[in-house]
Amino acid sequence: MKKAVYPGSFDPVTFGHLDIIKRASEMFDELIVSVLNNKAKTPLFSVEERVKILKEATKDLPNVKVDSFSGLLINYAAEHDLHIAVRGLRAITDFEYELQIAQTNKKLSHEELDTIFLTTSLEYSYLSSSSVKEIACFGGDISQCVPEFVEKLIHEKYANIDNK
Repeated sequence: MKKAVYPGSFDPVTFGHLDIIKRASEMFDELIVSVLNNKAKTPLFSVEERVKILKEATKDLPNVKVDSFSGLLINYAAEHDLHIAVRGLRAITDFEYELQIAQTNKKLSHEELDTIFLTTSLEYSYLSSSSVKEIACFGGDISQCVPEFVEKLIHEKYANIDNK
C-alpha cells in the first residue's frame, strides 16, 4: 500500500491546501494530513481545532486520515512507516525553501523520506494561510479562500479576540 504524509500548519486550511490534499489522495492509497504543532508560531486555531477542521473538510475523501505531530517530520514518518512527504508549491520562492527542507529530511532520515512537490492550481496560487488571517482580521471577504464553515470559524475566532 502506497502511503504519504502531507504535513503543515493548516492555520487555517485553505482551498489551496484542499487542492493539494485532493490531488495527492488520488495518487496514494492513503494520505495522512498531519497538523504540525509548531511551538515557534502563535496559531489562530489550536492543533485540536485544526485537526477537527481538516477532518470535516476532507470527510468526502475516504483515503485521507488526519493526525497531528510535534517535533521532526522524519521522526513522525519513521514512527508511522511513511516514506513520502507531499508538499505544495505556489511560487519559486516556495521551491527554494521547500527544496532545502526536503534535502535535509532526506539526509537526516538516512535516505528514508522522499518529498514530492505538487504545484498549486493557478486559481489558488495567491493563497496563503497568513494572508487569509490578515484579510479576515480586518473584516475582509475570505469566501474565495476557504470553505464556508472555515470562514465562519475564522470570523468567530476574531470576534472572540476583539471582545476580550
